[in-house]
Amino acid sequence: MYASLQLSAVAASFGARPLFAGLDLVLAPGDVTALVGPNGSGKTTLLRIVAGEHQSDAGSVRFSPPDATVGYLPQSVPAAGESVLAYAARRTGVAEAQRAFERSAHELSGPDASAADRYDQALARWLALGGADLEVRLAEVVADLQLDAALDRPLGSLSGGQTARATLASILVSRFDVLLLDEPTNDLDADGLAALTSFVGGLTAPVLIASHDRAFLDAVATSVVELDETQQQVNHYTGGWSDYRAAKALARQHAEQAYADYADQRAALIEQARRKTEWASRGRAKAAALGPGAKLEKKYREDRARRMDQRATRVRDAVERLDEVGQPRKEWQLRIAIQPAAPSPAVVVSLDSVVVGHADFSVGPVTGQVLRGDRVALVGANGSGKTTLLQALLGERPVASGRISWGTRVHLGVLDQARAGIAGERPLLDEVAAALGETDAGAVRTLLAKFGLGPDHIARPCDSLSLGERTRAVLALLQGRAVNVLVLDEPTNHLDVAAIDQLQNALVAFDGTLVIVTHDRALLDALELTAVWRFTRTDNRGAGRGEGAS
Repeated sequence: MYASLQLSAVAASFGARPLFAGLDLVLAPGDVTALVGPNGSGKTTLLRIVAGEHQSDAGSVRFSPPDATVGYLPQSVPAAGESVLAYAARRTGVAEAQRAFERSAHELSGPDASAADRYDQALARWLALGGADLEVRLAEVVADLQLDAALDRPLGSLSGGQTARATLASILVSRFDVLLLDEPTNDLDADGLAALTSFVGGLTAPVLIASHDRAFLDAVATSVVELDETQQQVNHYTGGWSDYRAAKALARQHAEQAYADYADQRAALIEQARRKTEWASRGRAKAAALGPGAKLEKKYREDRARRMDQRATRVRDAVERLDEVGQPRKEWQLRIAIQPAAPSPAVVVSLDSVVVGHADFSVGPVTGQVLRGDRVALVGANGSGKTTLLQALLGERPVASGRISWGTRVHLGVLDQARAGIAGERPLLDEVAAALGETDAGAVRTLLAKFGLGPDHIARPCDSLSLGERTRAVLALLQGRAVNVLVLDEPTNHLDVAAIDQLQNALVAFDGTLVIVTHDRALLDALELTAVWRFTRTDNRGAGRGEGAS
C-alpha cells in the first residue's frame, strides 16, 4: 500500500513558549523529508504530533489511506530488561498488533456479530507490520549487523555499540506505511550508517527524519523543513543538507541586502527631510531679522522657507510610503569555552595489560599511557568495547585483570554516552548547582542561559529534558567547572549543527588532555590527534590496541 501524509496549519508550543505555527507539509510515497532546527525548536514535538502521541495547538494531520500504519522510532534508551526480540516487536508495532489480534481471536467465541470483522482487521494489521516472520527477519538482520547477541538477550547486558545496532535492527525490520525517525544515526558506526542509508533510500513509504547528521541527510533527503526558532518561521527547501545550507545562506544574504537597501534609502530620505526643514528654519530666521525696508526680500525668504517645508513634508510622506523591510533577527549562537584547571602531571593515566569483561566478550589486553596534552581517540565498530574501556577508566566497570593508574592533580570532565551526568527527578537548576558546588542560584541560571537553557528548562526534572537539552547541560558543567582532562563518549550526539561547531571549536582550543569516542569523522579530523587506539571485535571478543595517530 502506498501512503501519503498531509499536515495543514499545524501549531505547537511548550508551555507559554511558541515552537512553530502554520506548518504545512505534504509527504508523498518516496519522499524523505529532513526536519532540522536548533535543539528545543520542536522537532521531536512535531514527530510526536504526527505519530498521535501529542496534541497540536492547531491544525490537522491526515493520512491517505486513513488506516495507514505510522511508525515513530524515537531517540530513547531501551529498557534494560527488554530482550532484543521484545524491543524490536515493540518498536515495529508488532507487539501491540499481536495483542489486538489475540484479543479479537478470543472475542470470536462470544456473541458479538462484529467480532469476525475486528478479527480480520487485526490479522491484516499484524501481517502488514510483518508479525508473521518478524523473528526470522530479525535474526537475519542481527546476523548481517554482526550484533553477536541472541534474540532473547536483555538489552541491559549489551554494550552501547551493541544497543545502537539493536536499535538499527528494529528500524531495518519495520514495515510501516509512514516512518518517523528521531536522530536515527546516533552512535552508529560506518557500517551501521551505510545500512541505514541503504534502507531509507530504498523505501517507498514517506519518511520524516529529525537529524543533524549532515552526510546522512545529503544521502537520503529529498527535501528539508526548517523550524527557524530565531525568525519564528517554518521554511521549506528542496534537496539535501548541502542544498538547504546553500539556499539558506543565499536567502539570508538577500534578506540582509534588502534590509540594508531599505535602511539606506530610509536614512537618506530622513536626512533629506531634515536638511530641508533646517533650511526652511534658517530662511524664516533671516526673514524675521530683516527691517521694514526689505519687504520684498522678506517675502521671498518666507516663500522659500514655506516651499522647503512643503518639500520636507513630501519627503517625510515618502518615508512613510516605503515598503518596510524587517531586519533579519540575529541568530542566537551558543558559545562554548572549557574552563582550564592547573596542569595535570606528565602521565595522566597508565594502563598495564588491562582486560575488562563485558557479558560474552572482553576488551584487551590494553597497555598504554595517556600523557599531559595528548588527544587520544578510541575508534572501532559498534560493540568493539570502546565505551566499556572508558567505563573502566572512570571506575564505573571493574577490571578483570591488569591495572589502571591515574596521576595526581587530575581534574576530570566527563560526558558519558547516556548523559547520566544530568538525570533524575531533581530540577535542572538544583542538579547543576549541586554538581558545581555553587550556592548562587543566579550564577547557575546565567550559566545555563548561555547554553540555551532558560526559565522553561531550569525548573523541570532532569529526566523530562530532551537528550539534546541534557547534553547542553553537561557542556554547561564543563564550562562552569575547571578541568584538565576530558573524557567524552559520542559528544556530538543529540546536538544541533551550530552546537556541534561550537563544541568542536572549544575542543580544538582546549589545552588539556582529551580522550574521546566518536564516529564524527569531521570532529576527529579537526582535533589533531596525537594517538588513535583502534578496537576490533573477533570471535565474540573485543581487543583494544593503541596506535600512534597518522
